[in-house]
Amino acid sequence: MKATAKTVRPVPSLDITARVGAVDWTQAETDLDAQGCAVLRDLLTAGECSALAALYPDDAQFRSRIVMGRHGFGRGEYKYFAYPLPELIAELRPLLYARLQGVANRWNEAMSIAIRYPDRHEAFLKRCHDAGQTRPTPLLLQYEAGDYNCLHQDLYGEHVFPLQVAILLSEPGRDFEGGEFVLTEQRPRLQSRAEVVPLRQGDGVAFAVHHRPVQGTRGAYRVNLRHGVSRLRSGKRHTVGVIFHDAK
Repeated sequence: MKATAKTVRPVPSLDITARVGAVDWTQAETDLDAQGCAVLRDLLTAGECSALAALYPDDAQFRSRIVMGRHGFGRGEYKYFAYPLPELIAELRPLLYARLQGVANRWNEAMSIAIRYPDRHEAFLKRCHDAGQTRPTPLLLQYEAGDYNCLHQDLYGEHVFPLQVAILLSEPGRDFEGGEFVLTEQRPRLQSRAEVVPLRQGDGVAFAVHHRPVQGTRGAYRVNLRHGVSRLRSGKRHTVGVIFHDAK
């Protein structure tokens, strides 16, 4: 039988639930509205980070591997997890979605986009799957010295949740140098603005996938965002990406 998102429905552990709940979500919403991104401190422990990074060589965990240089995406590589997702990712995905769903709906209302997102991630995934977007999108990225990720957007199909989360699994200054998370924003008739987001091991960054509203003198207007990773100067860097819509 083909594995789907419904194959595994773990009850989130108290530790993960508490850590997600301990994030200052009021500040995170303020930062998302102001900058299009927000740092989510201490989502994962050092042990959890190491355990996730250690999955990378195990191809049985993944549905596909992408070598960035072959596609003009940059340098480095990443792998998309297969269903059923690793338990930790399967727990985090609905917990983070529940915290970001209100922002997503508020942003769409401000931008006069009719789409609204249900309270539960399971219901949103059903919407994706009914439209043929059935391939899981959470991914594990690996960078070595000289690698980088070009500015891009993770869209994957008609149904797109407007926010996603990346979690740094390696420790800057110990495991690698360089490799900063970068977000750029293009406002109409203005030059692009770049935001560099400093992270520690276990920290996440929530950010806009495609666009977000900005309040102008005549109401809200849309700005376009892209994200990437600057060149790694030394060492090795692993990141897990938690994307809430699935792919065709």
